[in-house]
Amino acid sequence: MKWQDALNDYKHYLKIERGLSKNSIVNYEYDIKKLIGYLEEYQIASSPINISNEVVQSFIYELSKSINPRSQSRLISGLRSFFSYLIFEDYRKTNPLDHIESPKIGRKLPDTLSIEDIDRLIAAIDLSKPEGERNRAILETLYSCGLRVSELTNLKISDLFFDEGFIKVTGKGDKQRFVPIGPNTQKYINIYRKEIRSHLLIVPEFKDTLFLNRRGKQLTRAMIFTIIKQLAQTINLQKTISPHTFRHSFATHLLENGADLRAIQLMLGHESITTTEIYMHVDRTHLKDVLEQFHPRK
Repeated sequence: MKWQDALNDYKHYLKIERGLSKNSIVNYEYDIKKLIGYLEEYQIASSPINISNEVVQSFIYELSKSINPRSQSRLISGLRSFFSYLIFEDYRKTNPLDHIESPKIGRKLPDTLSIEDIDRLIAAIDLSKPEGERNRAILETLYSCGLRVSELTNLKISDLFFDEGFIKVTGKGDKQRFVPIGPNTQKYINIYRKEIRSHLLIVPEFKDTLFLNRRGKQLTRAMIFTIIKQLAQTINLQKTISPHTFRHSFATHLLENGADLRAIQLMLGHESITTTEIYMHVDRTHLKDVLEQFHPRK
């Protein structure tokens, strides 16, 4: 079995059987291509079926010199999943990652913005430019709905149910959920649609896409990162932020104000509540208040 054939089969499995998103599949593919590149560089004649523990271990050791423990741990996890798939399909009997331990890493707490930070970022948007109204609507939507950046760029006009106070979001694995959207955010989206978007020459395939660039096409993830980075520089914000920072801030602020963790999980679209529980480590100051308010023997 050739590496490329195994990789193609695995990508098909990730998409069809596991329902993973395009971005997740790209990340898994990247891990395997790193291993393939290592074998080619050192002229090691190993196939996916006969590659040994020793070869994989030497590859990880070599790579560990140039990547941090978190990236190393993710790589090991990705390769372990690939070889588990080969075992599942009866191509192999053992997993060469079985005796390779991931490096110990602490749980990374998400970065958050204060409400004042978010207000300053939005206030820094230049509304005299056509893209200003769009960018304000984008930041308001990221923060008020807790969306992933890919969920934002893929948001459709047909996903807006403003009369009911919800938007339909397509998340990881094409799983859909309904997320509440407040009147203020609805207002800014409507301003953008009526005053800016309606005057664009829109490429036919993006007629239903909500947020567009000046050429009438869907915004890229990279463009959202750039917008946020430039605003952070404008206000001299001494934090490294990304679109995901708004999602973390959304969840953290809800939790700090007494929202139920299960409700936050549903709004974020997390498969497991253990993923949502990471926000419990951000600020525990409200827990004493919760105990005093709800426990019968307070």
